[in-house]
Amino acid sequence: MRRARDLFPGGVNSPVRAFRQVEGEPFVVQRGVGARIWDVDGNEYLDYVLSWGPLVLGHAPPSVLAAIGKAMAHGTSFGIPTELEVELGTAVRDRMPHVEMLRFVSSGTEATMSAVRLARAHTGRNAILKFDGCYHGHADSFLVRAGSGVATLGLPNSPGVPEALASLTLTAPFNDLDAVREIVDARGGDLAAIIVEPVVGNAGLILPDPGFLSGLRGAADACGALLIFDEVMTGFRVAFGGAREVYGVTADLTTLGKVIGGGLPVAAYGGRRDLMELIAPSGPVYQAGTLSGNPLAMAAGTATLESLTPDLQTAMERRAARLVRGLAESAMRHGVPLTAAHAGTMWGFFFRAEPVRSFADAKAADIARFRRFFHAALERGVYLAPSAFEAGFVSAAHGDAEIDLTLERLDAALAASA
Repeated sequence: MRRARDLFPGGVNSPVRAFRQVEGEPFVVQRGVGARIWDVDGNEYLDYVLSWGPLVLGHAPPSVLAAIGKAMAHGTSFGIPTELEVELGTAVRDRMPHVEMLRFVSSGTEATMSAVRLARAHTGRNAILKFDGCYHGHADSFLVRAGSGVATLGLPNSPGVPEALASLTLTAPFNDLDAVREIVDARGGDLAAIIVEPVVGNAGLILPDPGFLSGLRGAADACGALLIFDEVMTGFRVAFGGAREVYGVTADLTTLGKVIGGGLPVAAYGGRRDLMELIAPSGPVYQAGTLSGNPLAMAAGTATLESLTPDLQTAMERRAARLVRGLAESAMRHGVPLTAAHAGTMWGFFFRAEPVRSFADAKAADIARFRRFFHAALERGVYLAPSAFEAGFVSAAHGDAEIDLTLERLDAALAASA
């Protein structure tokens, strides 16, 4: 890490990895298999970060490694169409039929940035509405009261974002439809899009209230804005078919990432055909990428989605529920205020007795206790996200034995950190 800090800002290539909120020195990982990772000193950890969500099958799944190896034998990049792009695109649309047409990119930030550009082009408007604590990547328009590393580092906004651009990003508390309606009443004619994480994963895990997402659909329709679901995190995590399957609300545009790359850099944006046909070369809205549709990423994503069956999704969700339930029971035994929840294979908790419905609620949780608990868990071989404002994940490799061992270790960590 001393060598890394000489090369990279904070010694890392993405901010939350630096352990700033939890303090202490980050470990350096060497390898991972299944539900476990090992650091360069030989310490073993049960991993619930899973590369921040993509590894839904766990580390180094044989089916994904085999697919990457087969693709790699033919070359690593071409910058021209391959059949692998069609295969992954078809797999996505089979699971999300409302994504009638899509475009692959290389990062979630590219996907959300491009979706907003498309919404602005379609509507002829400039403003967007996002929600406090939601993180949609690091494009300028999104770094206003954002979640993830922005929240972890306590940065309300980012220097370098022009005020003129920041002023086009309106914000409301998550789960507050009254605030949304007030904004729509006042600025609806300026709104190009309402963008939301259907389940917040970048302020810790926060579930939508019943009717909240359908209320956003109604608000967007009322003012002529597009509704964008940012499913970079929730896509194929909250359900086999994403948020629409769970909540019955169809977005105009959807962004995807993480799981669809099987651990390699890939993302996508897509939705209604009439909207996507505005993207060049079919239409005038320009977006491009040298490595978009990279064959290794396409192969890894296809292998992942082929393995991610409805039965497997159900089994993983059951284990996530048992993990959350067991942690809550441990906290109750130790007299520790805690609220916990899961959405499919995503899960999270806050050191707070009351339910968390918004980013303001999340910030009111006991961060100091989280810091102690994080290190107590790490010392006992359980790696949780090094931030109170990040969701956790379960993979297919987290079997009942791994959940049992995790709950035993987290119970001891709660006792040690109380």
